[in-house]
Amino acid sequence: MERGGGVWVSDGTLPGDRRDVVGPRFRVRRGSGGVAGTHPVPPWAAGAERGRRYSQPEHLRLALEELGPTFVKLGQILSTRSDLLPLAYTAELAKLQDAAVPVPTDVIMQTLAEELGGAGAFDRFDGRPLASASIGQVHTARIGDDEVVVKVRRPAAVETVSRDLEILQSLAATASRHSELARGYDLVGIVQDFSRTLRAELDYLTEAANAERFARSFAGDPQVHIPVVYRTTTTPRVLTLERVHGMKIDDLQALDAAGIDRRELAVRATGVLCQMVFEDGLFHADPHPGNFFVAPDGSLAVIDFGMVGELTEPS
Repeated sequence: MERGGGVWVSDGTLPGDRRDVVGPRFRVRRGSGGVAGTHPVPPWAAGAERGRRYSQPEHLRLALEELGPTFVKLGQILSTRSDLLPLAYTAELAKLQDAAVPVPTDVIMQTLAEELGGAGAFDRFDGRPLASASIGQVHTARIGDDEVVVKVRRPAAVETVSRDLEILQSLAATASRHSELARGYDLVGIVQDFSRTLRAELDYLTEAANAERFARSFAGDPQVHIPVVYRTTTTPRVLTLERVHGMKIDDLQALDAAGIDRRELAVRATGVLCQMVFEDGLFHADPHPGNFFVAPDGSLAVIDFGMVGELTEPS
């Protein structure tokens, strides 16, 4: 086995205990051999699985799903980067926006017991998940007459993400040593930025503070809605927010059925993003369609502020 600075070099061996996930068997099954090797990187090979052949984009999406929450999050971000990937890849990776295996209800209840003293902190709590994402799982609940959503962090999420980020950093360093393309994109720097934002996303108190900052920024705009944070039932592992209803911004059929002017909606959404970047200096860093909802009146609701970016004055 050849090693360089503790980095996976040629045989698929990785630091830590994830070698059963990203080892030779995985590379053969997904056609990804040589991704970080010293030899040229071959194309992703489509292969037979469950009686049919999968395309290269499908293999990439399946690989990220198998690799776990950090890689699912990376795929979600890449699904919005049509400037980096062909349409076939971004369309396939968009399927990761809602894909995650649900956490058992008893595990969720245990977390609520540890953080809030139990589900009794809510007037009603639905044990069936509304959505299951890469870092947390969302459940509906009520506080008095208010409908809320409760995001509960997955067990061992911090440990899993930390190991995965070490793997990504190792792969980025290796790719940069052997690929001019990787060096040109500053792959190591990209992974470092991704690591910082993903680690911040693990603390729901940070996300709560982000949501409140965005709410203040758009307080005077009736066409933009940011969910209210319920602080008394929010902790580092549990986040309670006002429940918003609406259509996903990329559900064209639903938008047309509701009579939404798509051109006007596009202008509004672009204006929201421009205000974040050019006026507020605080912007949503995970702007995939699953985080933007459209109300019947055409107003826009923005959710999920775990990953944000901030522009500061030059020093």
